[in-house]
Amino acid sequence: TERRTIRRSGGLAGQAIAIDGLSATSTDMLVRIESLGGATQTERLSPIRTTFVVQVVPGSREVARTYLWLGVEHILFGFDHLLFVLVLVILIRDWRRVALAVTAFTVAHSVTLATATLGLVNVPGPPVEAAIALSIVLVAVEIVNARRGILSLAARWPWLIAFCFGLLHGFGFAGALAEVGMPDHAIPIALLFFNLGVEVGQLAFVA
Repeated sequence: TERRTIRRSGGLAGQAIAIDGLSATSTDMLVRIESLGGATQTERLSPIRTTFVVQVVPGSREVARTYLWLGVEHILFGFDHLLFVLVLVILIRDWRRVALAVTAFTVAHSVTLATATLGLVNVPGPPVEAAIALSIVLVAVEIVNARRGILSLAARWPWLIAFCFGLLHGFGFAGALAEVGMPDHAIPIALLFFNLGVEVGQLAFVA
């Protein structure tokens, strides 16, 4: 993480920001600009998109696009969340029940993601990460029990287990979103599209 303070007569609106040398790498960068007036702009740069123009107030489309992709990227590289979805898919053999469980998981993590991001609930990160790891282990044990013919609550009501543990995973998503930050003028849009991005990546993984 690198932070800089820039003073420029007339501000930065309308000016292009470029990252020198980025095109020669395989690295993506998240650039966040905060003006003294309170406007916030977040842009995702990559080797094929190394520059962007600073806006007075970023439009809803730019915010939606940026946070949608951030959500997709977070779930596809969030191996703990993907492992939990994977053990659900292995545990449940019927695709309709898989769809129900994944939907319950999505609804649950949407609730805690929103409440934690908006500051209504504050849960420390380390206990959440430990609980997420424990949720994977517990459902993995249920897979072993199911293979042995022992039907437990998770096997009979997987959507309930998915919902309960989804609440935990939502706090994990909120921690990642807190690191990125959100534009003050478009918090609902950023939150909505980050969540949609998580769901798109999750459905792609399940498929």
